[in-house]
Amino acid sequence: MADKPSRALVLYGDGLARFIDPSHTHLHSLASKASCGFLSLPNSPASEREDERLVREFAILLDVCEAYLNSDANSTKDEFQNKSMIPTISERFMGMKAAIITNNSTLKSFGVKFGFSVLQYNELNRINQPRAEPLETFVASELLKLLGFHEGKALDMSQFDLVFVHVGAGEKVNDEKGETISNDMEYFNSLVGGVLHEAQPGSEISSRLHLSVVMSYGSVLEDDNNSNLSVLINKNGKSSKLAPLFPRQSYTMKGENQRKDVRHHFPMLIAQWQHAVTRKDMAEAFSFEDFMQHGGNLVIPADRFLHEIAFKLWKAPKYGA
Repeated sequence: MADKPSRALVLYGDGLARFIDPSHTHLHSLASKASCGFLSLPNSPASEREDERLVREFAILLDVCEAYLNSDANSTKDEFQNKSMIPTISERFMGMKAAIITNNSTLKSFGVKFGFSVLQYNELNRINQPRAEPLETFVASELLKLLGFHEGKALDMSQFDLVFVHVGAGEKVNDEKGETISNDMEYFNSLVGGVLHEAQPGSEISSRLHLSVVMSYGSVLEDDNNSNLSVLINKNGKSSKLAPLFPRQSYTMKGENQRKDVRHHFPMLIAQWQHAVTRKDMAEAFSFEDFMQHGGNLVIPADRFLHEIAFKLWKAPKYGA
């Protein structure tokens, strides 16, 4: 446990887990020093559009999916908060200051309704500002400034406690020349590298920054049950005949009740790292197979993710063991 509250950066690769390969060395480097595991999702509704899936899965990560699904997409922020039983993120988590960085218009509207500050990539990139370092290094430095980290130091005050960065699902990011970067996966990998470069072990940043990298598989059909990407498979790669004799795993439960809709295949992949705070497991690569065989975090429901992050920020009690 840290002796001071952490500040959290979440890099969310929406739909990018399918495209990870051995060349994405920064992701694999993170996995080799992080605590790795899975976030389980419910099945997708029938005929769900891509924009709907994007926001629904993000709402699950924030544990506000029910409020989102019951809301009117066209309602204003004030109308939504008057109707909703879910308070803003600041009200839920002891004054937490949080931001979402995205160029997706639907996700922007969603973030505002739940009390997030919403920023665009262009606000970080400062396209016309000359600089010597690569774009991803510059963006990583700007992200950390939002969290009160500057020139290797952790400032006493920060603009935000938590920053979500959304990349993927058609996200358009511009480079220093104002040209669109088409390969989301390459950009995401470089962005992870930029953050790791800024948060060198032993620095003030590394001991206060709680970094989470979350990668999803994007659109998954209900009957697309890929047994090779199922968390029900045991360590030997085979379904256990003794599985019915074991207690239900905690990710399938909510309190004392069994969750009615759990998708065991295509979970989100998650690696979390904070120097000298998070545990290191045996995973060496950012992949489903390596997390399944060597990850230390197993599976938790995706709607518990934000509660875990809030705990690191001293904004919520611990979830689970």
